[in-house]
Amino acid sequence: MTFRTLIAGVALAFLALPAVAQTYPTRPIKLVNGFAAGGSSDIVARLIAQKLSVQLGQEVVVETRTGAGGIPANEFVNKAPADGYTLLIITGGYPTQAAMLKSLPYDPIAGFTFISTLTFYPFVFVTSPAAPQQSAPDFIKAARERPGKLSFASAGIGTLHHLSAELFNSLAGTDALHVPFRGGTGPISEIMAGRIDAMFETMTVTLPQVKAGKLKALAVTSKERSAFLPDVPTLGQYLPGFEVSSFLGLGGPPGMPRPVVERINAEVRKALADPDTSRRFADLGGEARGGTPEDMRAYVESEIGKWRRLVEARRIERQ
Repeated sequence: MTFRTLIAGVALAFLALPAVAQTYPTRPIKLVNGFAAGGSSDIVARLIAQKLSVQLGQEVVVETRTGAGGIPANEFVNKAPADGYTLLIITGGYPTQAAMLKSLPYDPIAGFTFISTLTFYPFVFVTSPAAPQQSAPDFIKAARERPGKLSFASAGIGTLHHLSAELFNSLAGTDALHVPFRGGTGPISEIMAGRIDAMFETMTVTLPQVKAGKLKALAVTSKERSAFLPDVPTLGQYLPGFEVSSFLGLGGPPGMPRPVVERINAEVRKALADPDTSRRFADLGGEARGGTPEDMRAYVESEIGKWRRLVEARRIERQ
């Protein structure tokens, strides 16, 4: 092959890229979610899949691949063809997992194409309405007086739920016990039953239960009070420096064609601008918020750095 032929081939391939976006998609798209039905990622994944199915004119099918904090789902997408037909729901636990685990079967940044964030929301610090500790100061006091006796549930080791509890222990000077689950609604059920004392969980999951009186909201983890729970204080009011926000975003395999990424990003942002989407996210305690692929990549990198610093400062054993 001559140099001129090579250059011509590259030029033709480059010119053909916009056509990829114009014809995409030509078949159903798989949206992989690594967590069990009923959780926040599952609810949002199905909502965004429904919106994109209409807008793209092709069915977007949610495929659940649970286990190991979402790692099997992430690895599946990491190894999938980079053609835009296999996408991934990336959660707030993704950066904490990268901070907590000694190794992953993929690079948490270079191993994926970041497309757009979908929604942001604070966690809610919840307990049972029948629990002895009915305020954040009460819980902090009890945890200090009874080291290792009070417990936190989480959706698994290395999740945002887990490291939020570690951040609590760090700032409160406590040693509450971590009880990991494999996602789903099991942790909430255990708290309602009084078998576990508390949990940091998304508003997507907790807000309906708080409104129904089945859970007690002790605090929110945002910097300011939430409009969804205006009477609930921030945890930072009692533990200065405590601020945690979760998010959900959309990603894909590494090396996706830029025109396809831009097409999906544009359709996601269109879906997020729909008042119906904003309303439904608000009903779940979240704020619809998209962004550029570069915005999402920078945010994920920043979160990984934040949680790695906590893991190192707390001398938490990496898994």
